[in-house]
Amino acid sequence: MLTVEFPQLKFKIMFGLFKKKTEREVLLERYKKLMEESHSLSTTDRRKSDQKFAEAEELMNQVDTLEKNN
Repeated sequence: MLTVEFPQLKFKIMFGLFKKKTEREVLLERYKKLMEESHSLSTTDRRKSDQKFAEAEELMNQVDTLEKNN
């Protein structure tokens, strides 16, 4: 995974561990999690699956709004 051949890269990766996530990154992670939940619920409970999908779409709308404002 991490090679010793590139010590500069190792430093950058280690330094990146403490980097604060942007609002966009947080929203995209939540979107991904909701989509996974929606997919897993789609075979057992369609209503809950649709609800999770709607929540995920709302998050994606927020991401689009953030991108337009920046």
